[in-house]
Amino acid sequence: MVSLDDAIMARLESHGETFEILLDPKVVDLVKQGKEFDIVEYMAVEDVFKNASKGTKPAEDKIKEAFGTDDIGEIARKIVEKGEIHITAEQRKEMLEAKKQQVIAFIAANAINPQTHTPHPPLRIQLALEEAKFHVDPFKPLQKEIDEAMKLLRPLLPIRFEKARIAVKLNGADYGRCYDDIIHYGIVEREEWTADGSWIGVMEVPGGLTNEIADKLKHKTKGTASVKLIN
Repeated sequence: MVSLDDAIMARLESHGETFEILLDPKVVDLVKQGKEFDIVEYMAVEDVFKNASKGTKPAEDKIKEAFGTDDIGEIARKIVEKGEIHITAEQRKEMLEAKKQQVIAFIAANAINPQTHTPHPPLRIQLALEEAKFHVDPFKPLQKEIDEAMKLLRPLLPIRFEKARIAVKLNGADYGRCYDDIIHYGIVEREEWTADGSWIGVMEVPGGLTNEIADKLKHKTKGTASVKLIN
């Protein structure tokens, strides 16, 4: 549950009444993307207000008339979907920066330079987006922001989204400590245990993460892991 200091306000005017709720800024993205989640868990106060700053509440019959239910979760979702979002200048600044970093991180993890088949560093992507005057909208779905960013990046950088296939070899003793990383980073297409007890797997991973995966596995195995790009 978000604190009152960090909450944003969603307001809906309906049936001659004003309905306001206080909730976590993350909710806006989740609702816009059609995600299924318990919105009540993201509310600063599990209540509907007529004026949130004064703490006044609308009459129960007015709530039922406007929303056809007294379920706080359904009411909150309708207010976010149909109403207006009110945020402070500081909240907007923080949300813009967080959304921009999400876009950069996604592109860095999933895109490569097709000329070298290596990922672009996040800083390079950030500088190119700044050159292109890319601006995010805190309430636009993340995927649309990524699509717009890629459109602006292509004239400036050789870049494309691509999956990579890598071959990984681990000593049997290292497999357990690396297992969580293996399933976190990609999909194991096939695997086998060799006669000497080593594990060999072929994985499909985001193209921009091949170096990160190799570094992580080599660190955990003290340099004995073998990671090779096979496409």
